[in-house]
Amino acid sequence: MFGVGAKLLRSATTVSRAARAATARQLPSPLFPSSPSRLVHGDKINVPDANPVALQMINYALSHARSQKSDDSYSQGMLVLEQCLSNQLSEGRDAENSRGLVLLAMSTILSERGDFDGAMEKLRVIEGLKNSSLGVRVAAIEALIGLNLELGQDDASSVLADKCLELLAEEPIESGSAGSMISARAKAVKGLVELVHGDLDSAGSYFQGSDGDKYSTGSVALSYGQFLHSTMNFLLAKEIYQKVIQGTSENEGLADAHLAACNMIPEEVALGATCALGQLESHLGNFGDAEEILTKALTKTEEYFGSYHPKVGVVLTCIALMFRWKAMKDRSSSLLVQEGLFRRATDLLKAPALDSKGTETKAGRRDVIALARGGYAEALCVQQNRNAEGEKLKSWAESAWKNHRLSLSEALDWPGPSSHLPIIDSRTSRVL
Repeated sequence: MFGVGAKLLRSATTVSRAARAATARQLPSPLFPSSPSRLVHGDKINVPDANPVALQMINYALSHARSQKSDDSYSQGMLVLEQCLSNQLSEGRDAENSRGLVLLAMSTILSERGDFDGAMEKLRVIEGLKNSSLGVRVAAIEALIGLNLELGQDDASSVLADKCLELLAEEPIESGSAGSMISARAKAVKGLVELVHGDLDSAGSYFQGSDGDKYSTGSVALSYGQFLHSTMNFLLAKEIYQKVIQGTSENEGLADAHLAACNMIPEEVALGATCALGQLESHLGNFGDAEEILTKALTKTEEYFGSYHPKVGVVLTCIALMFRWKAMKDRSSSLLVQEGLFRRATDLLKAPALDSKGTETKAGRRDVIALARGGYAEALCVQQNRNAEGEKLKSWAESAWKNHRLSLSEALDWPGPSSHLPIIDSRTSRVL
């Protein structure tokens, strides 16, 4: 296992071959040999009254933006979306749905490039599209909540989650599967907010009935699985994670099933479920399975976001913790592997300088940054010649750690006296 860990570390320090080879500057042909209804930021959007030409332009823009993962390719993708938005000048539900979908796609591109302010600005515009479908507006609020959670803006996420539920109460919900899916998503994102806040009882009230709900799919199912995981219902949580990963939901392809943006898109959900499943196997002591699953998550994350994206740091933190917990259980040592993985994760997460106070940092992903830096500190503290450096890192990490359910030491040294276990949600980069 340690040899594989070293390979993971080497893989994380190099740019992927695909990224190095992507040198073409010309826009790809605007032809879609695959299904034109499949959008890159989702599977089958299937939004009623949306302009099919707008959907095709969104597909094209997102595909090109991610083809090279460069500033130029993302800028060109945004130009296509801006042109598409300017074409939607008519009034009515059709045009507003189309504008809403374009804005969702624009926010996704901006968030993937780290421009959270720009992404949230686009999402807020959707709030004013009163004639757009309820699904479009719920997707926008869901994405706003996800970004606020990633930025550590917990109060704002709570306000938005309540607002999403109020929206459902104020407006008639469509009958049938589409309306049920919208309702499930609004409740699930509120449940996720409560999970992040550490209130399992409150979170559970928003997931009641989810185990028998055929609309509990995608992001809804992942959040429910994380709730079960947090309450140590490992068997059902594992089943749900696998369901999300395999995409075997009976509801897949129904209206609004994959209408999403930013860190709530299906690709993020699939990665989140894979990371969660790997962590679950770690919690069960199945470290071989955990390593295999988390390695797949790392590969997929590098392929999708690029080798230097902070999300890669999130997955590396999961892997580093797995090695730490295995070493503690086996009373063995994987010190060099842990040190290398935690250090690389900290670099990719763009952790603030040590002279910045943890409580004052405005950087997002604060939970995982504190966890990675804390793990790195522990690896240094046991080395006599690096103890002082480790203590400085440890002090910073402890001041930055703001988790509501468990302390930093409980997260790093699991299992311990506390019954709480750490679960990293890779979507929001928060520890549940």
